[in-house]
Formats: sequence, structure tokens, C-alpha cells
Amino acid sequence: MTPKKVPMRMCLGCGEMKPKRELIRVVRQPDESICLDATGKKAGRGAYICPQMQCLEQAQKARRLEKAFSCRISEEVYAALRSSMQEAEGANDA
Repeated sequence: MTPKKVPMRMCLGCGEMKPKRELIRVVRQPDESICLDATGKKAGRGAYICPQMQCLEQAQKARRLEKAFSCRISEEVYAALRSSMQEAEGANDA
């Protein structure tokens, strides 16, 4: 029996290919809203980012999420991403 192939995705911040499960999925839903997808199953266009602040900062600075979704992204979305990453980092430290 062959081992299952691990799906790889590229982080919009650092540009590294990593296993899909290690990354956070950001989704532009059909109604044009943008949200985080913890399950990886929400409908819509997805983009992936490492759960590290520096990757988010790089992606925001280079407007990579906006390029991936072909739309403007408000500061509230970036704030939500930051807070969820801080929660994830806090959970990892415990």
C-alpha cells in the first residue's frame, strides 16, 4: 500500500511550500466576504498563509491577499487574521 500523498500549498507570506494542514486558509466566499476557514472546507476561493505574524505582515505589505482574491481587503480582515494568529500562538505556548 502506498502512503497517502500530502497536499502542499504555498504561503502567501514567505512563499514556502508547506503541508496544507500547517497553514491557515483564508477564503473569499461567493458573496465577496473574506473570512478564515479553520475546517478547510468552506466554499470559495482559498489562499494559504503560515500561522506566523511575520508571514502575515509580508503578505499584507506586498498585497498578496488582494492579488490572490482580485479585490480590496479591509483592515478589519487583517485585524481578524492577526487576532486568530495570536490565539493560535497562545495555544501553542501552553
